[in-house]
Amino acid sequence: MTGRATGRFPGFDVLSQTQHWDPVTAALITARTGPPTPRRYFTDAEQAAAAALLDQLTGQCDEPLGVPLLAMVDARLAAGETDGWHYADLPEDGPAWRETLGYLDKDAHARCGTGFADASEQDQAAIIQAVQDADEWHGLPAPRVWSLWTRYACTALYAHPDAWSEMGFPGPAYPRGYKNAGVGKREPFEVGDGRPAEDPVGDDA
Repeated sequence: MTGRATGRFPGFDVLSQTQHWDPVTAALITARTGPPTPRRYFTDAEQAAAAALLDQLTGQCDEPLGVPLLAMVDARLAAGETDGWHYADLPEDGPAWRETLGYLDKDAHARCGTGFADASEQDQAAIIQAVQDADEWHGLPAPRVWSLWTRYACTALYAHPDAWSEMGFPGPAYPRGYKNAGVGKREPFEVGDGRPAEDPVGDDA
């Protein structure tokens, strides 16, 4: 089984390293590349809005990795697999997702006469940006809503091996370990950045 090699780290495929991981970890990670699980939590309308929101938050609108974000978030919510806490001024995570997706549709109808999923990508981005910039949104603390969305979006994206390949991460160090520690040093199985000038945390960022 192979993952998605990318142009950023040419020829690199994290799943080529699975033989160096312990069997339990390898099985867990490779299972994430299988067919998405059937939807169990979101309704049809919520599913459409959630998919558009997650793609916007992770940039998959512009550079899709094919990570099944919607299925991963839906599965978490259906199983009640939260972070073990929630903000006192927000509902629990599942109901908070339902409520906020409804508000996204409400804002989209007010802005462009469609549901959020059917709005243009530019309108979707503007609606989301308004939430990020606000202190309060539909009676909810907007920074808490932003935290809810981004925590779930980032957890789903960076749990998937396609995202690991995209950023050149070779997977768990156990049991093989690393020997070439230090800035600019690489292991034999690592690949250099093919586009270092685009480093988002570089001096020119």
